[in-house]
Amino acid sequence: MSLKLSHTFLDHFEKLDDPRLDNHNRRHDLVDILVITILATICGADTWMEINEFGVAKHEWLQTFLTLPNGIPSHDTFGRVFSLIDPTKFEDCFCAWIASLEIDTTCEIIAIDGKTLRGSGNKRKNEKPLHLVSAWAVHNRVMLGQVRTEEKSNEIEAIPRLLNMLDIANSIVTIDAMGCQKTIAQQIIDQGGDYVLSLKENQPSLYQDIESIFARGEAQQFKKMLNKRKVEKVHDHGRIETRRYTLVSARDPLLFGLRWPGMKSIGMIEVTRTTHHQVERSKRFFITSLEEDIDRFMAAVRKHWSIEINLHWSLDVSFKEDLNRTRVGHSSQNLATVRRIALNLLTQEKTHKRGIACKRKTAGWDHKYLMAVLSLGKTHNA
Repeated sequence: MSLKLSHTFLDHFEKLDDPRLDNHNRRHDLVDILVITILATICGADTWMEINEFGVAKHEWLQTFLTLPNGIPSHDTFGRVFSLIDPTKFEDCFCAWIASLEIDTTCEIIAIDGKTLRGSGNKRKNEKPLHLVSAWAVHNRVMLGQVRTEEKSNEIEAIPRLLNMLDIANSIVTIDAMGCQKTIAQQIIDQGGDYVLSLKENQPSLYQDIESIFARGEAQQFKKMLNKRKVEKVHDHGRIETRRYTLVSARDPLLFGLRWPGMKSIGMIEVTRTTHHQVERSKRFFITSLEEDIDRFMAAVRKHWSIEINLHWSLDVSFKEDLNRTRVGHSSQNLATVRRIALNLLTQEKTHKRGIACKRKTAGWDHKYLMAVLSLGKTHNA
């Protein structure tokens, strides 16, 4: 059973420039190195050594669709090549592949959040770990793009670059308090999207004003306020959680719009959590361009955490990302992109109703299932 690369997403990576010198030391084709790395990562390999072992074990099968002029590259070759590849161009190939999928983001919730790769830093050399800001399409369950930032505080600078890569028209963009900035809100509106931004003390004046509005509203049972309220209860693993959502809109939208670009409503969620008869209460505040649409506001607030569970958690648990200590050159960022390619492919494959870790093992055992993963679940005749 062979694989025809012309019928797969791998076409988008064949245009990547080879960073190596064109001399007698270049013994392996770049496409072969890329393909083996992506296939191995899908099938459970997490390090250069494991990627090499995958290639050795699958050598006969790989020869049916790769050139492999000098056999399987060593683990040092994999590491050296990925340390040299331009990570920006590699991510451009990734984004070109995502764009080719023609994902419908109309009415989508796009969650944006950052993640630090803990093992990529080196305290001895005073090198800070890699921090990536990603965009996750909640309903489509696919990562739409990512950008790098050196420090978490620089997410403010990174988010606009990420938004420029995305089609967010008619979607709701959700961002935590770090991204609650006027310039970011304005960019989302300019690109035709709506936003729900978490609000904390990093915007002290606005936070205090909104907190006082809700305090006054609660004291008056929100009389004379244009508001929508809903309650939902969640029972899970012995925990009872009650969430009360409140959305207050301005009677004159210009009043809010003058204070913050595109803002039409302010929101609050009150959470009462009971676990083993212990009660915890908390409140969170939001600003949003949604007007009197409590259902979409609830969905945006609730689904924002999908990026933590379905992207960040999967990368840490199923791919052991935080434990990976790849650091040389650009290898950490490029390998992170490979993991996200693998996660997107595994997530989009719908025929195997199992977790990501189990899907990786199955792909390693079953070439037919690996084909299905590579063709996003479509039948592939080899």
